[in-house]
Amino acid sequence: MPHLPGVDACQAERESLAELEELARSAGAEVAGTIFQLRDGIDPATVIGRGKVEEVKNEARLRKAAAVVFDRNLTPVQQRNLERGTECRVIDRTQLILDIFARHARSREGQLQVELAQLNYLLPRLTGRGTQLSRLGGGIGTRGPGEQKLETDRRRIRDRVRKIGQSIEMLRRQRSLRREARQAVPLGAVALVGYTNAGKSTLFNALSRATVLVSPKMFATLDPTVRAVRLASHRRVLLSDTVGFIRDLPPGLLAAFRATLEEVQEAALILHVSDISNPRHAEQDAEVEKILAELGVEDRPRLHVYNKIDRLPADEAAALLAGNGNLFVSALTGTGLEELLRRIDQAMPVDPVVRLRFRIPLADGRTLALVHALGHVLHSEVNDSQMAIEVELPESVARRLKVRATTTPA
Repeated sequence: MPHLPGVDACQAERESLAELEELARSAGAEVAGTIFQLRDGIDPATVIGRGKVEEVKNEARLRKAAAVVFDRNLTPVQQRNLERGTECRVIDRTQLILDIFARHARSREGQLQVELAQLNYLLPRLTGRGTQLSRLGGGIGTRGPGEQKLETDRRRIRDRVRKIGQSIEMLRRQRSLRREARQAVPLGAVALVGYTNAGKSTLFNALSRATVLVSPKMFATLDPTVRAVRLASHRRVLLSDTVGFIRDLPPGLLAAFRATLEEVQEAALILHVSDISNPRHAEQDAEVEKILAELGVEDRPRLHVYNKIDRLPADEAAALLAGNGNLFVSALTGTGLEELLRRIDQAMPVDPVVRLRFRIPLADGRTLALVHALGHVLHSEVNDSQMAIEVELPESVARRLKVRATTTPA
């Protein structure tokens, strides 16, 4: 892969190449080998230069590789020149990520969004592709040479893009109605975000007792999943698992996966999950910050959760857990989860907990049961036929009780 010189840049790009290997494996490929290149500038025709193209061709032939994957996004011209020069199928970073998304999308909307992103990626790359386009299927048909056929292909793809857009918009409206129904009940939304493979789905399962797919492969979670979680204050929040972020995530995918990203934009609190065991977690956190800024939620209330502390040496983990204000957890072993739930409870701006003092007739068993079930009783005493009670309750419960008393924050 071609990269500009510099010691720090060289190390960063080698780490990026290692990430590309993981992406390739997640797409179902077997990595036969890697080639790293340092050069002063990018060759506009082939990125890596004519001599390097020949080297890649010979190496691919020697290792019997069916495809060459580049750790950068290629222009249509560069991709065609490289395929001719290497005599192999050439895939860039965006196409690789699209392939992974296509494998993992399960919901109807997710599948439509992937297809839309694939078609938008393909459209400028039709010229010169010939019969290779038959791999896409989906009614587009076997490709032949000639400008007339090319225009037919383009028209079919544009028609399909338009139809997919209409279908996604209809699903988006349905999802919006469901969200409005949820918002009619005062439940705050909490969204898990983080770099791909940071352990978000494992943490989601641990907090919500759900059974979302957990996989070491990148982008195992594409479709949003929402579950209710009860906090210590007896408030319920809606916890959502979202697609993992990654550096240089194609802008088209940010737009395409609006379903999962809307959960982030609608969240009252964001949990930024980092893999503390990954030596590159600081760089990964910076990439997550960039995407949160693109989504316009960089100022949203947020908790930073450092996951996978069980993978650290015991003495290092013990030192971190001794306390420095940060949240260190292991979604796998359960370490730190109670503290995480407590901090979520404190940070939630929706349906705040209030402290009330009031009296309830002893004969009103229903109200007494509600207070004990949904609140935290601090003090109570019986006076004649009434119970004087001091309790911490979610504000929505206090409204249901129609208590006309002065409330103070708990």
